[in-house]
Parts: sequence; C-alpha cells; structure tokens
Amino acid sequence: MKLSQYRSASRGMGVLALLLVVTGCAVNPVTGQREIALVSTSQEIAIGQEQFAPAQQIQGGPYNTDPALTAYVDQVGQKLAAASGVDLPYEFVVLNNSMPNAWALPGGKIAINRGLLTLMRNEAELAAVLGHEVAHAAARHGAKRLERGLLAQAVLVAAAVGTAGQEYAGGVLGSAQLAASLLNQKNSRDAEREADFYGTRFMAQAGYDPYGAVTLQEIFVKLSAGRQSSFLEGLMATHPPSEERLANNRMLVKQLRDEGTAGGVLGQPAYARATAGLREVQPAFNAYDEARDLYEDGDYDAALAKVNTALAISNREALFHGLRGSIRYKQSRYDDALTNFDRAIERDSGYFVYYLSRGLTFAKQQQNGRAKSDLSQSVRLLPTASAYQALGQLAEAEGDLEAAKQYYAQAGQGQGAEGQAARLSLTRLELPEQPAKYIQTRVGLDDNNRYVLLVRNNAGLAVKDVLVRVELQTTEGVRTTSQRLSYLAPGESRRRVLEVNPAVVQRAAAYPVAAGLAPTR
Repeated sequence: MKLSQYRSASRGMGVLALLLVVTGCAVNPVTGQREIALVSTSQEIAIGQEQFAPAQQIQGGPYNTDPALTAYVDQVGQKLAAASGVDLPYEFVVLNNSMPNAWALPGGKIAINRGLLTLMRNEAELAAVLGHEVAHAAARHGAKRLERGLLAQAVLVAAAVGTAGQEYAGGVLGSAQLAASLLNQKNSRDAEREADFYGTRFMAQAGYDPYGAVTLQEIFVKLSAGRQSSFLEGLMATHPPSEERLANNRMLVKQLRDEGTAGGVLGQPAYARATAGLREVQPAFNAYDEARDLYEDGDYDAALAKVNTALAISNREALFHGLRGSIRYKQSRYDDALTNFDRAIERDSGYFVYYLSRGLTFAKQQQNGRAKSDLSQSVRLLPTASAYQALGQLAEAEGDLEAAKQYYAQAGQGQGAEGQAARLSLTRLELPEQPAKYIQTRVGLDDNNRYVLLVRNNAGLAVKDVLVRVELQTTEGVRTTSQRLSYLAPGESRRRVLEVNPAVVQRAAAYPVAAGLAPTR
C-alpha cells in the first residue's frame, strides 16, 4: 500500500472508530432489536432534509398541477406516520413521473409517483404503499444502506455523514449524486419483508383494511408477470414484487384478523374523488410518454405530433410545454423553443429542467446574460454537469478564464458525456499554464545502464511542442538540458536516451515547462 493510501485509509478507519464510539449500538425503534448505528437519528433527519429537494428534481419534480392531490396523499401518509410510533418529520410528496414507483429517504421523506397513483383503486391500497415506505424510514432501512456503504469504504465516512453534532452537508454535485445513489440503492429482501410486515400493521392501526396490502401486491405481481417495461424499470428495480410477498401479506392479514382486527376503511369513493383530476388527464400523459420515447429516438416530427395531442387535452401541464420546447430546440427553432419554455416555467417555476433548457436556448441565441441567469437558477435547483459546462463555455467566451476553469472543474465531477467534455475543456485551459499537471516525466536508468527520459501524455488530448527541462547533478556540477517533443497522442509515451555518462550522475530530475494543444489529426 502506498503511503498516501495508508494515510487515507487510516484517517477513514479513525473516523469509523470515532463514529462507533459516538453512536455505538442502538435499539431499532420498530423491531426492538439492538443494532450498530453509525448514523444517528439526527443525522438521518439531516440527510433526508438535505437530499429531499434534489431527489425530487432527479425524479421529475413535484406534481404541482393538482395541489389537492398532494394534500390528500400527505393526509393519508400522516395517519400511517402517526401509527408507526416513530417521531420523525414525515413529509409526503407526489412526483410528476409516469413510472410507477415510491421511495423513502432517511428521516421520513417519502415520495410517490403519479404513475403509481393511477394503478391503485382505493385509499387502503394507497395506505399500503405509504405504510411500506413509512416502515422503511421508521426501521432505519435507508440509514442501514448508508452504514453498509460506510463500513465497506470507511474513508468516505467523514464526507458522507460527519461526526456527532454536525449536520450533513454535501458538496454541490456531490449532494445531487448522493440523492441519486440513495434512490437507486436496492433494499435487501429482509428489509422488503420487514417493510411489508410493519407497514401492513401500521395501516391496520391507522384504521385501514389491511387487505389493501394484499390487493396491492396482486396488482404488482400481475403487472410483473405481464413484463410491462415501465413497471420493471420502476417498482421492480427497488421493490421487486413476488408471489412470496403476496403470500406473506395474505398470512399477515389472517393473523391480524385472528388478533381481532376487523374490517377497516377501504376508501374507494374518497380515492376516486382525490384522483379524478389525474385520471381525467391520463390520456394526455399517455401521449406525452409516447412523445418522450419518440424524442429520445430522434423522431422529432412524430414526437411533436404526440405532444401536441397531449396539449390539446390539457394545456395546464408544464411537462408538455417543456417537451415541446426541447423538440423545437432540436429542430433549431429557438424562438419557438423559448416560447414553450416560458410557458413551462409559468406553470411550474420549481423544476430545474425548464431553466436549464431555456438557458441553453438563450446561449444558442447569444443572449449570454439571460443564459447565465437561467443556468444559475437550474444549478440552484439541481446542480448538473450540463449547466456547469454551459456556464464554463459562456465565461470562456467572455474571456473570464478563471471562472470558466471553476465551472469546468465542477462539471468535471459528473459522469457521462458532459463530465468528460468539461474535463477536456479544463485541460485545454490549464495545460499551457500547468503542463506538469498533465505531462508526466521521469528520468532513470534503462537495462543498458543508460539514462533515459520518459514522457507520457496524461492530458486526454493530443499535445504538441512539449518542452522538458532535465537537470543532472553530476560530480562536475549541475548540467541542464532541454528535450522537445513535437507531438504526443493521448496516453502516448516517448523515451529519449540522454547523452550523459551514468558514472558521474548523482541525481537526475525532469520537469515539463511548456506544452500546447495539438490540432485534431
């Protein structure tokens, strides 16, 4: 192990040991079992509060078209939260996402997609979903997933949760990446069974008919057997249904009946009233989903026809205007795109995509001030490599190279094409000033006892006119020479034999002092 790696690992293990001392063992508030708790309740709450906003943005943003629907879901959810007996700042939100899914962050922050709401038939089934998510939060399943990651990679403990008494605070892109990680992590089979078991009990305690948990699983198993792709991408990924879970729910309901739980609220009329508006516009969302698929396939004319169908059904939905703007952007009809993004923001001013898209459109029209304003607002809602990369390009065009470097460095933390492009942009600006950061040099003896200069291009871009200063401390004094390489491809290494008697050399070193970007060959 290298010294730097040893020190990093030692620091990580030190933090891990500190957390074990500070938090130690605790009693799970739902199961009553004693367990190691590296993440305290206050840290769980802080993590959930910090990550709830970016998690919503990642998943489509809140469904603001029907605030009464969110209020209804929150009302049902709070009944389940009260039945759990675990005091957390529970919060429930409906997301503007067609994929049938629901999730819980540590600390009681819970979301359900409108796509899942359209599959259910009564309030008891909604209570089964929300009770399941409440159980995940109350039983610390999200915190346990974090803890497993911390134990596996202890060096990240300090960055991820801090020590006792400190609120969780992630970096800008890092925070959004943590939210994405929390959403994508799968619960263990034991955690899913536990959430089913306690969630069903919570719904019975809240006055709902626990048989709703059975009919809900029947819906899920039926859809799973039909291999519906949207379902497989949603609940199947994080809450896989199975005949085993369905059988377990049936046995639990029988047990609850034997214990004296009789009847309970199904709430079909109340659920029908609360979701009437959503069901009314469902044909529009179906057309939108088809338009989205066509857009991603590059069939912009067909996508436009489908999204126009959605808009003809409902002009109130921001998503429809936003997608129409994205199509117009791809068709280079920037004035039309701006009109559509304006309409999207008028209807929903809290979703990052609309600002990012409008900012990129303003940049195409060289309206740099407006572009920067919108891109900055998109970053405030959700930091993305796309926005930072675009901000870097605007700053570079204006000659503010220091700001451009900072934006590119932030964007370069991301994955995918935007992150790669930003890293290359940063390299392009830094290479002339910091050649040693990208050009690796070394002097040593080869197998023939000759001193050889090794030069490697780590820039990720082709470079030219690489100038390397070689300093040789000899018995006769210091000797300095220069070596020039006209071209190095990305990742290419070159070696030069130095004309020096190795017998007189006491020390040898090499430093890149200049390099430029080569034109693409």
